[in-house]
Amino acid sequence: MSNRFKQLTNRFVPIFLLILGVYITTENKIYGQSVESVLSKEQFLDTLSKKTFNYFWELAGKQNGQVPDRWPNQTFSSIAATGFGLASYIAGIEKKYITRKQAAERVYLTLLFLKNLPQGSDSKGIAGYRGFFYHFLDQKTGLRYDKVELSTIDTGLLMAGILCCLSYFDADDEVEKQIRLIATALYEGVDWNWAMNNGKTMSMGWHPEKGFIENRWNGYNEGMILYILSLGSPTHSINPESWNAWVSSYTWKNHLGQEYVNFGPLFGHQYSQVFIDFRGIKDSFMRSKGIDYFENSKRATIANKQYCIYNPGAFTGYGEKMWGLSACDGPGNSNNIDNNIRFKDYGARGCGFGYIEDDGTITPTASGGSIAFLPEDCINNLYSLYKTYGNKIFKKYGFIDAFNLSILNKDGSIGWYDPDYLGIDQGPILLQLENYRSEVIWKVLRKNKYIIAGLKKAGFSGAWLNH
Repeated sequence: MSNRFKQLTNRFVPIFLLILGVYITTENKIYGQSVESVLSKEQFLDTLSKKTFNYFWELAGKQNGQVPDRWPNQTFSSIAATGFGLASYIAGIEKKYITRKQAAERVYLTLLFLKNLPQGSDSKGIAGYRGFFYHFLDQKTGLRYDKVELSTIDTGLLMAGILCCLSYFDADDEVEKQIRLIATALYEGVDWNWAMNNGKTMSMGWHPEKGFIENRWNGYNEGMILYILSLGSPTHSINPESWNAWVSSYTWKNHLGQEYVNFGPLFGHQYSQVFIDFRGIKDSFMRSKGIDYFENSKRATIANKQYCIYNPGAFTGYGEKMWGLSACDGPGNSNNIDNNIRFKDYGARGCGFGYIEDDGTITPTASGGSIAFLPEDCINNLYSLYKTYGNKIFKKYGFIDAFNLSILNKDGSIGWYDPDYLGIDQGPILLQLENYRSEVIWKVLRKNKYIIAGLKKAGFSGAWLNH
């Protein structure tokens, strides 16, 4: 070691340690956390699970079971959030948060309400068409909210939750029998073929006012579950060639040292695998690459973390203990007074080959929904966020949807903290945590005949699918 380096070390290290001590003390004071008050990591995970579960259990409509899109600012229910909610009740039973009887009654109420909602091609007074449901529904009536689209992917996520209940509630009592009958009718009633709109890939949706949405489900994203459900249908199954068309537009590239099928926001790597266990099963594409979709999502999560550590936008707080980009709420520009950055409202933040959307907004669902893929890193990240920011971001129903420490507010304060939770972001946190701990949802759908049929038609084989 040179004398010059020793001199610099002796001079600056004590100053650095003093500053570091002041920073840590100030940080704890600002966020109201002390080392003594912080839960252990296991206690934290249990608390996170229970609080997140309560979002669905406490907020779903008592008369119809529909889950609000967000809370506490409520405007409509989300059919995708309801799908996650249906699966969450199964996790709740297994964790003993609720009894099987309580869950069965809630599921029956939810499914019966959906079954009885009016469907048709009219623009008003209906909830869906050809078995699909509109993206958002009025929380009380269950009818189409405003002029939202008839959503293929959100119907798919709803049906994934419904199939979980079909497979799980297998008892011989009347309520569980009705659950199976109604769940089967709802799933088999979806006309997936119609949504193909005479194409090789599926349309993203339809409006009664103007017909099908031009954009289709191409490339790798959250739409993988949609094709599996469509292929597995015994009533309206789509052509197996649609899977090849879907796969043909994948982007397999090296991004930040990871080779994988790229998609920027992490939710696209998570949603399908909340429900389906892709460990060890492969289609022809993944066989050619020597990995499976589970490993693919692991690599995407590593790249997401690495991007935040590199922090090319120089946003406040990013690093080893604060990372995670996905679709989420954002601060917008209404309160920010730093004109050098354009902050977005809700948007699909993320990083990938040819895709960078980043404005300093971190969402806990990014690492929470990837716990099963990269458990140590994701749990450490969430635990660090909890310890550092306390009740700024960890409240009644677990983590708020998002926060941004690069905001300079008009009142002189620093940082934006979302006032809301989002159902579609709460679901992956709860379900992937419990998949990691007990495989709770994966086990359920590994025995579902529709999921098995869909996977086999797509060319999947291996592991549990061959048993």
